[in-house]
Amino acid sequence: MEAMRRVPRTRPLRVLVAPDGFGGTLTAAAAASAMAEGWARARGRDELALAPQSDGGPGFVDVLRRGIGPAHVESRWADVTGPLGAPARARWLRAGDTAFIESAQACGLRLLGRPPDRDTAMDATSFGVGELIGRAVAEGTERVVVGLGGSACTDGGAGAAAAFGGVRRMRGALGGVELTAAVDVRSPLLGVEGAAAVFGPQKGADDADTVRLLEERLREWGAVLLADTGVDVRGDAGAGAAGGLGGLLMAMGARVRQGAGIVGEVTGRGAAVGEADVVLTGEGRVDAGSARGKVVGHLAEEAARHGARVVVIAGRIALAEPDLRRMGVDEAWSAVDVAGSVDAAMAHPAAHVSEAARRAAQAMAGTA
Repeated sequence: MEAMRRVPRTRPLRVLVAPDGFGGTLTAAAAASAMAEGWARARGRDELALAPQSDGGPGFVDVLRRGIGPAHVESRWADVTGPLGAPARARWLRAGDTAFIESAQACGLRLLGRPPDRDTAMDATSFGVGELIGRAVAEGTERVVVGLGGSACTDGGAGAAAAFGGVRRMRGALGGVELTAAVDVRSPLLGVEGAAAVFGPQKGADDADTVRLLEERLREWGAVLLADTGVDVRGDAGAGAAGGLGGLLMAMGARVRQGAGIVGEVTGRGAAVGEADVVLTGEGRVDAGSARGKVVGHLAEEAARHGARVVVIAGRIALAEPDLRRMGVDEAWSAVDVAGSVDAAMAHPAAHVSEAARRAAQAMAGTA
């Protein structure tokens, strides 16, 4: 892609390395380290600042702890019920009167212990997320921010409500607590763009009948939420996040915000972007959804306000060049293209992400 925006020619570049995690292959911190290593091989004089990111999904609490700083945040642990009922050890954060919870810590795909299938798609529960929220409230936090994403469940949050003894008891327990749902998608609870239709197949619902069953269950659950809270969330943007857990939180009065924006706000990312000449970001797959709540879209918007150049390293690029430019991306490099195949890229993800970053930096050498 052609050069755009400022690139100083008389001094080393200030590069903010700020990727999200790459699915189940690289954490955000590991991706940032790989990108920085590759970039430095081609442009050793540049000033690199590492700032791993999250959109509310897996890695949310780790990224926040690193960004806020251990002096200002406490790590807490809780024994909770995992997505299939086995015990799980979940981490959450407390910063003053605010709790940060990551739903994937209690109901994430990685906790299944096996590849997702039809049975896990139907059986996975958000019960452990309810336990985490209950723990935070019991410890006196006044604000609870729940990161949504990477879940194994499509239960609409029914499991989380059950952890409180039901919807009405949950609502009573959360009275006076300021809830925020940190979403990574804007999907509604139901319909062709809803939790079951779009994300069910990623969780093992590999046939139309299973998706239909999940959809019907969510439809019935949405009616329960309406009856018990007076709030109809079935068509609301963000209600489909984390298998519909977003809908439960919204029925509890939660404010819906994009997780990537919350991370940026809490960690002071805007100031770092303002000082950068280049923002080096990325995620596992860059597609149309990247511009709607994902880390790459947020970073591109912030960089545009400051005139910084945006370079993306991704596992796969599923957008054409004109679409990338409209998003604000100046250069995009794929680890799959570097590796030659998806299997090769996934076998050694750090090495291929690093090499993609090296090539990106080398290509920039002629413009800087």
